[in-house]
Amino acid sequence: MDSPVPPPHPSEPRSEPRPRRRDRHGRGMRGPVAPPQVPLSVSRAETFRDLVQDSVERLERRWPQLADVDFMVLDVPGTQEETVPLGRAVSAGKDRPAQIVVYRRPVEIRTKNRDERALLVHEVVVEQVAELLGLSPESVDPRYGQD
Repeated sequence: MDSPVPPPHPSEPRSEPRPRRRDRHGRGMRGPVAPPQVPLSVSRAETFRDLVQDSVERLERRWPQLADVDFMVLDVPGTQEETVPLGRAVSAGKDRPAQIVVYRRPVEIRTKNRDERALLVHEVVVEQVAELLGLSPESVDPRYGQD
């Protein structure tokens, strides 16, 4: 008669590990706080870039020459000035296209919520495009200042 194999002693290593179904406190496996498609996982900088991009796309429909302009978002201006600029327009040079820069932190500080931020971002983009094209902001976007 075959004798049954005795169970291994607790101090002996097991021959194969058991798959872990839960963490040791019984709460389940840890994972990300939110899935990637949820806005919680989008950073403030990414959200701000999206606001600038929305504004640019809105203006490009009316001004196709803006396709040749580089739009950039920087956190803060690099120079110390008496007043903090919200944006800057740089004309095209020999080896580089025209640029429009929007400064994220100064705009965020001046707004309380996403709607205010979207309006201010659009105003800054319109003002910088107007400066670059040598036009008034109202001619760049007829709804400028009305929102």
